[in-house]
Amino acid sequence: MNTPQLPELPIFRTIADAAGALGQPAYVIGGYVRDLALGRASKDIDVVTVGDGIALAQEVGRRLPGRGKVTVFKNFGTAMLPTQEAGEIEFVGARKESYRAESRKPEVETGTLEDDLARRDFTINALGLSLNPADFGALVDRYGGMQDLSTQTIRTPLGPDVTFSDDPLRMMRAVRFASQLGFDIEPDTYDAIVRNKERIKIVSQERITTELNKIIESPLPSYGFKLLFQTGLLHLIFPKMAQLYGVEKVGKHAHKDNFYHTLQVLDNVAAAGGDLWLRWAAVLHDIAKPATKRYFPAQGWTFHGHEDKGARWVPGIFAELKLPQGEEMRMVQKLVRLHLRPIALVKETVTAAAVRRLLFEAGDDIDRLMLLCRADITSKDHERKARYLRNFTEVEEKLKEVEAQDHLRNFKPVITGEIIMEAFGLKPSKDVGELKNAVLEAILEGTIKNEMAEAWAFLLQQGAARGLRPEGTSFHSPV
Repeated sequence: MNTPQLPELPIFRTIADAAGALGQPAYVIGGYVRDLALGRASKDIDVVTVGDGIALAQEVGRRLPGRGKVTVFKNFGTAMLPTQEAGEIEFVGARKESYRAESRKPEVETGTLEDDLARRDFTINALGLSLNPADFGALVDRYGGMQDLSTQTIRTPLGPDVTFSDDPLRMMRAVRFASQLGFDIEPDTYDAIVRNKERIKIVSQERITTELNKIIESPLPSYGFKLLFQTGLLHLIFPKMAQLYGVEKVGKHAHKDNFYHTLQVLDNVAAAGGDLWLRWAAVLHDIAKPATKRYFPAQGWTFHGHEDKGARWVPGIFAELKLPQGEEMRMVQKLVRLHLRPIALVKETVTAAAVRRLLFEAGDDIDRLMLLCRADITSKDHERKARYLRNFTEVEEKLKEVEAQDHLRNFKPVITGEIIMEAFGLKPSKDVGELKNAVLEAILEGTIKNEMAEAWAFLLQQGAARGLRPEGTSFHSPV
């Protein structure tokens, strides 16, 4: 592991000069230094000074061309300074913290550099680089962070029970860093998470979900979820997912472990470049299987309707986890509801009508749906898996063909409820809804085209079958 080197950026010399002028030692601390050592891109620069962080930020700002504008956060004792060459830099005075048992909000007071490093969550985040003229760029490593980077280990600077009891969110962060970096959690640190897991209950859901999203977005998210499950954290922060775990067997009948299946689907989606919300669809696609599990001696275990029940659960799960309730939630809900549909198509002859219906219901999310469904094929039978994937290719070709011909993504039937009511002199009623649905079904089945002439003639035919006639002798088709 190479010693991290400060980039040749003038801003660092400017900070060093300002710190020297104020007589306040200053250091770049934390994730930026860690990422320099790992060769990872990083844009979050934190500067700690033994003294007044706000005063240092203001002195640096005065020395920048155009006098950089400093944003001060007095309640937190921090200041933010935007720079052209290094983005935003946060300045804070070195401090030490103490905690009360019932809160994760610390009591903060001025401290030494050693105090500040000791309060860091993990040794790999307690590294520093000097911004002082006497030893500019020198590494500060009081807790063996470089060694832990070398051995790919997540470990706390102080005793892990103290670290996690003081700030329980750090347990989630331990799992998150392990998942993002592919590191191991050091055994004593891991055991302390197990011992202190109940403390996670005092952390706000928003903070927990921020870490959970970062785990989901990591390169191999299953690793993070396995750690959450094994430590017991998952049972506390997302019990519905933990309930997917386990295999039940009766005689020769056993179902797959839906927890590990879900993680494989999630990894498959991640490998295919799926974004956060498509990954959430993977997490939730089978979430209702425990609630729909039934055993029938003749056929074994079934999970009929799990896609519909799961889709109904999605808004509630998003609300509980403080996830967005807008279009992201609706997209995930749609994918959970439809995730079996393409799989059903590969089991039978692919008809144009079935493809039209899928295109209509999936709309612009059809490509996401197909990616999710490909990811959902996790059979260990390689021949069976290859057969399914070949059939999926056939379905995708049919989708392209029908879409090019009928343009069914997010299409709207030319016959609206308003046209139906005007045509037959009706008020909003069951008849209007049924006639509108009849026109839609005829378009999806290919009986008629989504064009006014054909749709109007079909509507009149359906109306006549119900004893309805166009109102007024002068009424004309809206063609």
